[in-house]
Amino acid sequence: MAIAHRAEGAAQLQVRRVVVSGYYGFDNSGDEAVLKSILTALADEGASQGIRIEPIVLSIDPAWTSEMYGVESVHRMRLLDVLKAIRSSDGLISGGGSLLQDATGALTIPYYTGVLRLAQLLRKPTFVYAQGIGPVNRRWMDRLIRCVMRRSAYVSVRDAESAALLGRMGVEEGRIEVVPDPVMGLPLPAPGEAGLAVGGGAAGAAAAARPAAAGGMAPGEAAQVPLVGVSLRHWRKDGADLARAAAALGALARSRAVRLRFLPFHTPSDAETSQWVIGQLGELGPGSSAELAEPGDNPQRMLLEVSQCDLLFGMRLHALIYAANQSVPMLGLSYDPKIDQFLNRLGMKPIGTTEALDPEGFTSEAMRLLDHRDEWLEEHRARIEQLKQEARRPAQQIVSLLR
Repeated sequence: MAIAHRAEGAAQLQVRRVVVSGYYGFDNSGDEAVLKSILTALADEGASQGIRIEPIVLSIDPAWTSEMYGVESVHRMRLLDVLKAIRSSDGLISGGGSLLQDATGALTIPYYTGVLRLAQLLRKPTFVYAQGIGPVNRRWMDRLIRCVMRRSAYVSVRDAESAALLGRMGVEEGRIEVVPDPVMGLPLPAPGEAGLAVGGGAAGAAAAARPAAAGGMAPGEAAQVPLVGVSLRHWRKDGADLARAAAALGALARSRAVRLRFLPFHTPSDAETSQWVIGQLGELGPGSSAELAEPGDNPQRMLLEVSQCDLLFGMRLHALIYAANQSVPMLGLSYDPKIDQFLNRLGMKPIGTTEALDPEGFTSEAMRLLDHRDEWLEEHRARIEQLKQEARRPAQQIVSLLR
């Protein structure tokens, strides 16, 4: 009787179909982590409010997205497919990441605001989910952004600077909620779910190390050496920023035994960048090594990688967010204001920028964090927990509005 009652209750769950728009299907671990985080939060919050959320994800590779996340997906550049998906939905989420910026080109903002406006013209409620706004260098785009924001049922951004920029564009302050990046709420995969065993740091579960690309040590020694995760990306055309990063990492690896594990968040570019930096490290000190992690499709796989680091040196925003998510001490290299903004929420500053990075200062701070991890955790634990809790806020609001 009890089983029948539960089955009847499940059948009575309200169903809400929601289109999710973002930079998905492009082999970018950070953006895939955003999507996974949003889908997880919506499912969890829907269950707690008696609603089953059925996502329809707009992706450049819908077949891959459907297989990866078990959701319906349509091609983001096929207008008729997008139109059909929105018409069949109960609303649209424009979600996560730095979607509304023109640093990567003049078509980005018109695309994402266009998808939002299409849903609004079809009289579907629209929701902006923890976006990072800007930079916006073309002032004529302000109107596009202001128009869709004012017509959205819910607007959240991931930092105060994004909220201030929207305010300058003419979006009323009371319409904007500042929340953390969704990835702060991403859970580790269930045992065996990520499909890999990673090399653990001194604070994590150790596994056999893959062969070192520089230096070298036996697999048994790897578990005893601090694991330093490294996430770099190509930015400056002359590569001077990466050369400085290599000099800093090399200095650290000659000052003490460390295992540098390069984590490619965007394939294949980050892997190529990492291989170049490894080649620039020079001779490492006794017991130190450098290696490249195998790129993976599953964002939780990379979260697991980061969780087993003793320290993370990150240029990619979501590498730093992963580290905060798993309470891993971090050093950020700033190439964009979003790096500074995130670190500021933790009460931190970048160790350097793409214009300047001092090898001695880097080495000193890295060694301090490796030797005093517990102090770092104690200092930042409260802020990290607060960010994790607040990361669920957009899903709570959106599900409530969809009921």
